[in-house]
Amino acid sequence: MTSEIVPGASLPATPEAPPPVELWVERTGRRTYTGRSSRGAEVLIGPAEAGAVFTPGELLKIALAGCSGMSADTALAHRLGDDVQVTVRVSGLSDPEEDRYPALTEELVVDLSPLDPAQRERLIAVVHRAIDLHCTVGRTIEAGATVELTVTGER
Repeated sequence: MTSEIVPGASLPATPEAPPPVELWVERTGRRTYTGRSSRGAEVLIGPAEAGAVFTPGELLKIALAGCSGMSADTALAHRLGDDVQVTVRVSGLSDPEEDRYPALTEELVVDLSPLDPAQRERLIAVVHRAIDLHCTVGRTIEAGATVELTVTGER
């Protein structure tokens, strides 16, 4: 099986910026794929009935939760310590008629008991602001993104 890597419209690498990460999926069986990055990461993708795989919708949700956690991480670690435990849960049911997720819900779980009420309120506001400003995945979902698909033959 030959796979093609078709990088997105990325800017070329500069001395200040590393080369863009290439992302692609390769078919491994009926409706199953392995997602790969040029950094060597892999993720198994397929329908729920395929077993130990992520569905594309689950990956979307995990990307959102991961982005929110990463965006809030500096503020949380600064105020609660580098070893702070954080879990970001994400959920959302698909609408089968529209074949999309009309709404996603996140819950950031962190122990705020070391903080007084005023500190808690400030940290929660900072976390919201950090996610609103820096979570690329959430910002993309909220704004909507265009998708362009090009189908090409093997090279």
